[in-house]
Amino acid sequence: MSDPPLIEVADLSLKLNNVNILNSITLTSTNPGVTIVMGPNGAGKSFFLRCLHGLTTPTGGSIRIFGNTILGTSTNQAMVFQKPVLLKRSVIENLKFASQATTRRDSIDNALSLARLKDKEHFPANVLSGGEKQRLVLTRALLREPKLLVLDEPTASLDPASVQIIEQLIQDFTGRGGKVIFVSHDIGQAKRLGSEIVFLHKGKVMEHSIASDFFNNPASEEAKAYLKGHIII
Repeated sequence: MSDPPLIEVADLSLKLNNVNILNSITLTSTNPGVTIVMGPNGAGKSFFLRCLHGLTTPTGGSIRIFGNTILGTSTNQAMVFQKPVLLKRSVIENLKFASQATTRRDSIDNALSLARLKDKEHFPANVLSGGEKQRLVLTRALLREPKLLVLDEPTASLDPASVQIIEQLIQDFTGRGGKVIFVSHDIGQAKRLGSEIVFLHKGKVMEHSIASDFFNNPASEEAKAYLKGHIII
């Protein structure tokens, strides 16, 4: 018997304050790498991720992750938002608090080194730079050993060095078999990381294809305009 798709979304809809945010989204992903979710502002990207992670309850439809129906947040998943949320503790205490009970200290030290934060481990988390905070948040999420990592523009407005470190952490995670859903407006980043692209517009999936097909030959006029940098209404 074959394994179930990693992600199955069927007729997913979300209506808030009488406004349709997501409109009957249906897609299946069997790709174990990075799925980049793209689209103009207001396309519904963040709400789509919140539904996938169980933070927002959809109005209709269903979501199955690794064959299991999503009814709320899961220990198999971790989510990182655009604005880092940290505990008012030191860097190392943030990691210890979030890590598994079985997590060894040398694993935490290795994670700090990979995030280039070993020299800041005893610093209060709130004094870190924006890029360092986001590297810490991502490292904290990875220490929970999720199967799925949900990322909502985690590198927006960060310094290039932090972007490079975060992208490497993501590639290391997928190299170990992890699955990533990543919202990004950065076309260069999507080309570097994406194995497949989901393009949303007005709460609908306009395209879902492997990354090379999307960038070399987009099928929809909306995607063509988006990739050219045009304003899409």
